[in-house]
Amino acid sequence: MGVKDDDSLDEAVEALSDSVIITQLDSMISWGRKYSFFLYPFITACCGMEFMSVAGPRYDIDRFGAALPRFSPRQADLLFVVGTISHKQAPILVKVYNQMTEPKWVYAYGVCTVSGGMYDNYATVQGIDTLLPVDVYVPGCPPRPEMVLDGLIKLQEKVANTKGQLELASGIAPVGEADDRIVTG
Repeated sequence: MGVKDDDSLDEAVEALSDSVIITQLDSMISWGRKYSFFLYPFITACCGMEFMSVAGPRYDIDRFGAALPRFSPRQADLLFVVGTISHKQAPILVKVYNQMTEPKWVYAYGVCTVSGGMYDNYATVQGIDTLLPVDVYVPGCPPRPEMVLDGLIKLQEKVANTKGQLELASGIAPVGEADDRIVTG
């Protein structure tokens, strides 16, 4: 059975609906990305204990497609920044972000990561959004595992609703001397 050139797409879909799946490439790619996060945990402080409980059997982050943490940024696309970030650690964090694969997402975990928390001093970064583009903010000291899973579901919705998945490259973070590469514009 062949499909004539002058038939509309709707007629072709009706004729082939039982034997093939017809979809758009963007929706297929976003569905795959929605359920296959490869996370890189950048854990620096006390929120790390609560992060470990999210990966445990009671809350099981594996159900949401973020199963295995990758400890190489070149194999990760979701950066979990957990805990207090000092200005001394900031270049390391930016370098990790710049080494991640495209497209990449950033998850700010805990009030110290989101806004500096109770550390209003010269040594602490007052929110990692000054260093990196953040996709999901989860405040709390420490945030409950339910909040973390809710933030992950919101990130899945954001990834699924992003149009033009093929042109998502965001480039390197704009922080001086955090990376050895030269940015030309």
